[in-house]
Amino acid sequence: MTTTTDVTGFSTESGSRRADRMRLFAQPAAVVVIVGLVLAWAFSRDNDEIEAQSIQAGVLLTKTWEHLVITAVVAAMVVGIAVPLGMLLTRTWARPAAPAFIGIANIGQAAPVLGVLVLFFLWTEWEGLWAAALPIAFYSLLPVLRNTITGIESVDPALVDAGRGIGMSSSGVLLRIELPLAIPLILAGLRTSLVLAVGTATLAFFVNGGGLGELIDTGYKLNRVPVLVVGAVLAVGLALLVDWIGAVLEEYLGPKGLS
Repeated sequence: MTTTTDVTGFSTESGSRRADRMRLFAQPAAVVVIVGLVLAWAFSRDNDEIEAQSIQAGVLLTKTWEHLVITAVVAAMVVGIAVPLGMLLTRTWARPAAPAFIGIANIGQAAPVLGVLVLFFLWTEWEGLWAAALPIAFYSLLPVLRNTITGIESVDPALVDAGRGIGMSSSGVLLRIELPLAIPLILAGLRTSLVLAVGTATLAFFVNGGGLGELIDTGYKLNRVPVLVVGAVLAVGLALLVDWIGAVLEEYLGPKGLS
């Protein structure tokens, strides 16, 4: 942990470190306050019949839960695919294939996510959770894959040589030295992927995947501003909370000697 020493001889945290810690507390608090104020406004106003059907606790909880499930499934798939693949592509015999896989993942992120969703639906004729989660996972794959490769390849070669010098196998060096030291970069990539997943999950309603996008679409099509505002604020709040969770993971799961 970065520290400085004051004139009394006591060690104190740096200004940037204190700012990071303050943000860890301030961000979720701000989300709770803003979402709470918007919900209080929406529930207290005189809603018409259409607005009342959407702005009720059961509907909001259901759509938020559906959004969370999509995000969790996408995160599990991204980690389960990108981290092992990134580890594999850092091996000497597999490195020539790394640009091809990075290129494929880059295509997934460069393509419009709505187009990817619709094309996947037309190809498979699936609907529901998996019809939304699989294309969104493809769209969110690149940050974790790229950061896994970059993190492992940036490990000091002297540490790798030291591990091999004490008798570790290649897999032992990878799992006990290279991967732990790459965790900060991997977590940063995961944080980006999670925010992308929350944002793009608002389009899941196009394939009957549910989520907060249904509220946004209903409010827009029926010109019901309260429904539109509630859906949008909940989606933004969820994205900020997921970003906060990523920041917490980066803070507390990285190698302690690097903090």
